Amino acid sequence: MSSISESRRVAAAAIRLALTPDREEENRLKQELIAENIRGTAVDYGGEYSSAIPKVVERAVVAARREQVIQSDHRSEGSVAGATREALSQIMPKALGLNVGGKVGIASDGSHVAVAVFFTVGLLHLNEVAIGLGHRAIA
Repeated sequence: MSSISESRRVAAAAIRLALTPDREEENRLKQELIAENIRGTAVDYGGEYSSAIPKVVERAVVAARREQVIQSDHRSEGSVAGATREALSQIMPKALGLNVGGKVGIASDGSHVAVAVFFTVGLLHLNEVAIGLGHRAIA
């Protein structure tokens, strides 16, 4: 399989994980992805966007390590951190100064890692929806 196909498969897996409505569906999808040689996990987040950036990056790295989506080395952890920041930067124009809430999906096949954020953005009941995606090559 070419590198482009692998990147797309991993990115699609991260998006699918971020879109799962509940833990049951998330766990089912994680098992399905293992059959495709992709490891994945997801974490929930809610809070003010500006203060969210370091918290979401930290949660993504910790979850990816804990669920063995990545190895516990600086290259893999840095790839998750960079992909998470990229995904968050894509929603910044909508989110700056507002609250965000939703899910972060993380997927890896060992060579590539992708992070997708799927958040509602807004104030009270006046919400917008945003999705961001970041990718990094690990090996």
